[in-house]
Amino acid sequence: MPKKVVSKLLALLFLILFFVVGCANNSSKITIVGSSAMQLLAEQAGNDYRLSHPNSNIVVQGGGSGTGLSQVQAGAVQIGTSDVYAETQNGINAKKLQDHLIAVVGIVPIVNKDVGIKNLTKAQLRDIFTGKVTNWKEVGGKNEAITVINRSKGSGTRKSFEDLILDNKKAIRSQEQDSNGTVKKIVNSTPGTISYISFPYANDKHIQKISIDHVQPTNRNITTNKWQLWSYEHMYTKKNPDKKTRAFIKYMLGNKVQKDLIPKIGYLSINDMKVIRNSQNKVTKIGNSR
Repeated sequence: MPKKVVSKLLALLFLILFFVVGCANNSSKITIVGSSAMQLLAEQAGNDYRLSHPNSNIVVQGGGSGTGLSQVQAGAVQIGTSDVYAETQNGINAKKLQDHLIAVVGIVPIVNKDVGIKNLTKAQLRDIFTGKVTNWKEVGGKNEAITVINRSKGSGTRKSFEDLILDNKKAIRSQEQDSNGTVKKIVNSTPGTISYISFPYANDKHIQKISIDHVQPTNRNITTNKWQLWSYEHMYTKKNPDKKTRAFIKYMLGNKVQKDLIPKIGYLSINDMKVIRNSQNKVTKIGNSR
């Protein structure tokens, strides 16, 4: 057979293989968008899933809970991650979505270490974030102006924080950031700052975690709601997700994620909770196991 013919056949075969593989990769693609608090967990779980499912393609992006919910509702992604219940978000028809409770994550106030504060009451925290208290000396710290860093609108972490701390009062206008990592860097480097981040991002010796009413921000205290500043990590899908999405959700609820990965990186398995919280923030005891 002439060399030119062989070359053309090989080129054609390569194109066919490229097309087939490309289609396979595309058909196995799962895009996950939403909560930055859940991004760390989703990324690590996605990486682990790919190792045991070589044909899978898990793409994880942040953007906030509001973005995740709106994107999955629009059918633009397979999974929308959220720190809040879909029914609490304007413009989201929760009845058309399916909620999968994957984990629980704590939220903790953090300050720059120069502030000299390790504990605040809930009332003091509320007064700071509503602008009533503007200097650290008013709450036992040094004579230094308070700089509030808030999360951006659409953030599920912000909604959870404001629902649980501000008691329906309006937050002060302040600088807003859309990711835990950015907030941590700003608080670390800027004297007088205060903000709040998710537990998995808070293991940093350069920032000061704040206890509330002398309750320590620990996962153990979350399980009984002694530490009340926490939220569920939801994965929302359409009511009838496709086979590949169902398989990944099943993986997220399985032992490898729930027993191994989740506690390893600082979250809480839903199976460890001794209370349950509904969309109206009503907490009910559910016994010693779930």
